[in-house]
Amino acid sequence: MTPTLAGIWRHPLKSHGREELASVSLSEGACLPWDRHWAVAHEAAKLPEPMTWARCVNFSRGAKVPALMAISATLDEASGRLTLTHPDLPVLTFDPETDDRAFLDWITPLMPDDRAAPARIVRAPGRGMTDSAFPSIAILNMASNRALGAELGQDLSPHRWRGNLWVEGPEPWEEVTWLGRDLRIGDAVLRVEERITRCKATTANPQTGRIDADTLGGLSRIGQGQEFGLYARVVRSGRIARGDRIEVS
Repeated sequence: MTPTLAGIWRHPLKSHGREELASVSLSEGACLPWDRHWAVAHEAAKLPEPMTWARCVNFSRGAKVPALMAISATLDEASGRLTLTHPDLPVLTFDPETDDRAFLDWITPLMPDDRAAPARIVRAPGRGMTDSAFPSIAILNMASNRALGAELGQDLSPHRWRGNLWVEGPEPWEEVTWLGRDLRIGDAVLRVEERITRCKATTANPQTGRIDADTLGGLSRIGQGQEFGLYARVVRSGRIARGDRIEVS
């Protein structure tokens, strides 16, 4: 079955919400636009000066605070204002560049007492704060998600994996064979660089923010280690849209 692009998702504020897109323009060597554009540095963070890309351990994230997984986001690109929703909190609309105090007050009720508290919103000029050391786009296979759910005996929301591009059509785990290969999607070409190693964030239900699935144990039992999904690099700029065919070469 010919692979197709089933969904496009971005995460404007790293680990704090997701947003679906119908289409987007990708640029060579860059992340998906506005994906992980900002991140929430915690009080124990050791960040470079001037600010550049930094490792995920410096930021508030779902692996340490499962409740963050239940956040949804909507970004107004024209104004730069971000709207966040969570089932246990009121809706918040704010400007991450100028009003991180409003965000910090909003998020505090979700933070455990034994974790470093969120301190400020930061960004790295010129790239998103992805978990990979290079500007990446995360590609995942819907069939692999369903196969893992079958192993666990429960439906798994794709949002557990915080991916960018979801693919429909390939067999479960067929995407592993794409390492080192090029994917043509719409007008763009992406080169698959490496598999994604997963963390405890994926054990949390993205509707409730509560841990309810042994995703890491399930991956291990079916021979995938702790890996799910692929990091790819954009090697040719172009526009992609939901429903595009994907050519693997």
